[in-house]
Amino acid sequence: MAVSSIQDGRSPGLGVEGRVRATVGDRRPQLRRYREPRGDAGWFGPASVTWDVHAQLGPMLVGGLSALLLQSLHPLVVQGVADHSNYREDPFGRLQRTADFIAGTTYGSSELASASVRRVRAIHSRVEGRTPDGRPYRADDPALLTYVHVTEVWSFLRGYQRYSNRPLLLSEKNQYLREVAVVALSLGAADVPETTEDVRAYLRHMRPELRKSEAAGQVVAFLLKPVKRPAVEVAAHRVITEAAIDLLPAFARRELGLFRPHGYRLAMVRPAASVLSLTLRRRVGDPPMLAASRERCS
Repeated sequence: MAVSSIQDGRSPGLGVEGRVRATVGDRRPQLRRYREPRGDAGWFGPASVTWDVHAQLGPMLVGGLSALLLQSLHPLVVQGVADHSNYREDPFGRLQRTADFIAGTTYGSSELASASVRRVRAIHSRVEGRTPDGRPYRADDPALLTYVHVTEVWSFLRGYQRYSNRPLLLSEKNQYLREVAVVALSLGAADVPETTEDVRAYLRHMRPELRKSEAAGQVVAFLLKPVKRPAVEVAAHRVITEAAIDLLPAFARRELGLFRPHGYRLAMVRPAASVLSLTLRRRVGDPPMLAASRERCS
């Protein structure tokens, strides 16, 4: 979804770099809100691990798509998406709103971060329903919020470890998980894991609840749908898609029917995704929100 929405033709007149920037929430006229008020470090600040992890476009694209695939395995989460999301009609807009939330809570002032959370909580309060087998769900259910948060930030972290130019030490990984837990708790999540050991234990605990439902099959088919764009963008989409699948836990690949031979993933997918991440880093660079937020904090 992340990359296919870049290719959906809604950003006419932009080059590849421009479409990527627009899709992931980089709209330069809005940068003023990241420069004010001066002296406000926001929820994390320049010394945080979160600022560094969320600035890496290639790893974030791979991790974000992998997180969506993993989230589809939770029957209540994916039913909420199927019933209430307009991802099929407006994937570009859906991705932009998610990117805006991540950027606002990561790099924004304290008030911008809080306002971003208030908007999402208001949306969550209206999202509820039942699965085909009658199980009720609510988007503001603390347990569901925890699952979405953990799968998202764990996928971001794994993408960063594999495709950034400087993998984190264990202490830094745990610092990142402690930092981003603030966002989950502000949204209403509960019992949020804050160390790599706790995340692994949490995912083991959740494993019996995760399965491929009909709604999951539809979401995954959409996320992995081939794009109709110039050859270079088709290739980039394929690389990020395969890297996202590779990043999944083995049980998730099995459950989703996304088997990929280990040799193929090791010899083909990871080198290609590494090259793509390096290319994006050189051609797109750091998000301008990062520079604007540094200016605010100076």
